[in-house]
Amino acid sequence: MSFILIEMKIYEVTDRNQELINTLLAVWESSVRATHNFLSESEIMSIKEYVPDALKGVAHLIIAENDNGLPIAFMGIQDGSLKMLFILADERGKGLGRQLMEKGIKDYSVNRLAVNEQNPKARGFYEHMGFNVYKRSELDEQGNPYPILYMKLEN
Repeated sequence: MSFILIEMKIYEVTDRNQELINTLLAVWESSVRATHNFLSESEIMSIKEYVPDALKGVAHLIIAENDNGLPIAFMGIQDGSLKMLFILADERGKGLGRQLMEKGIKDYSVNRLAVNEQNPKARGFYEHMGFNVYKRSELDEQGNPYPILYMKLEN
């Protein structure tokens, strides 16, 4: 598979206004529907209720904008841990995830993350970025039966 790497405007958000939160929520939903096939419609809607608070509460919220200034991807980082990385479905496979992760590692010392075991493409991406699984949990953070893989960056 080949793709064209396009440099995006990537920066940390300081003003997490409601308009931005709503836009990022749409990015989140697009990404989840493209990658989390193991979730039911009701589970997606249930999780969606918690996303705005997560966006507002994470220490570092970094967004990527397209040429029109619209957010098309974002990541959240807390204490060196990647807490969220979501890319608009139509923008996947263009190198944006790599650009975000490289910024996270370089500028925010990201060295660990958790990923759904049932999302093998995400696991493969993180492994490609240098992360390896060190722990597995049968349940996700909400106690649901979705195994989580904990990964750390290998130097």
